[in-house]
Amino acid sequence: MGVFRNKIGIDLGTANTLVVVPSKGVVVDEPSVVAVSVNENKVLAVGDEAKEMLGRTPEAITVFKPLRDGVIADYRVTEAMLKYFIDKVSPRVRLIRPDVMISIPAVVTSTERRALIDATIRAGAKEVYVVKEPVLAAIGAGIPIHSAQGNMIIDIGGGTSEIAVISLGGVVASSSTKVGGNKFDQAIMDYIKRKYSLAIGERTAEEVKIKIGSAIALEKIERMDIHGRDLMGGLPKTITVDTNEITEALQDELREIIHAIKKVLQETPPELASDIMDKGMVLSGGGALLRNLDILITKTIGVSCYVADDSLTCVVDGVGKVLDNLDTYKRTILSIKR
Repeated sequence: MGVFRNKIGIDLGTANTLVVVPSKGVVVDEPSVVAVSVNENKVLAVGDEAKEMLGRTPEAITVFKPLRDGVIADYRVTEAMLKYFIDKVSPRVRLIRPDVMISIPAVVTSTERRALIDATIRAGAKEVYVVKEPVLAAIGAGIPIHSAQGNMIIDIGGGTSEIAVISLGGVVASSSTKVGGNKFDQAIMDYIKRKYSLAIGERTAEEVKIKIGSAIALEKIERMDIHGRDLMGGLPKTITVDTNEITEALQDELREIIHAIKKVLQETPPELASDIMDKGMVLSGGGALLRNLDILITKTIGVSCYVADDSLTCVVDGVGKVLDNLDTYKRTILSIKR
């Protein structure tokens, strides 16, 4: 790596994309959303500006979320989005194309991986390094991934939950389930609709989840008023919901995450499994912030589980650490493509 090489790290998420630059930290944190004009098929806006258009656009404009469940659903739009983010942080006069490091789901297929690398190169990268998300989350959470011991990370993002056992810098066993923060919100919307015949939006559902949501039923119940549209009369209406209703609404989603954790533990070699019993499991990602999720997992699995510090930014923190120490990590975790 020459001194003058331009390096960028990208945490490409279903909900948000974060861009990190060595010695500056996170320089971009915008929604993974792109607005495209239907007739010219031209990209009109990306990120914050495109998100503002969600649900408000005329027919001539379509607003895309190019990643679905952590995987790229539309490569052309993803390429445009990557180009926007790379251009945003790279000097305008780009004599030196940047090296880009990008996070990918642990369960991504080689075809999907290749397509992402090609899209990143077309978007302006010189070299592309891809690293598995759970590995980055573990590095960001301060887990010593190079030790010869088993470490388990449960990373709950917007679109997916990725569970992996890592030893000697590599993923030994992993599983991914298409349940994340977005599915939690959807489950709350569906529940309110079923129980109260009230339609609420994603933002309201997310607010309810953050303010009064809990993964286990509580004795000390909290309540919150929410506004929506009455499905019977079509007029605005306000209702009060409590914590335990939200717990009930999230049951199926939580069960799926627990099931995925069990699956990974069943595939883990006995020596590494005993390390995990000793050290516990680490919870990261935005979904880790759901109250008492660590307690639910500990109780159901029988292995202690705790939330990482700064769980929301573990993956991007991991990207930053790897970028700062590329030579150390190059030998172990990076697959490089020119």
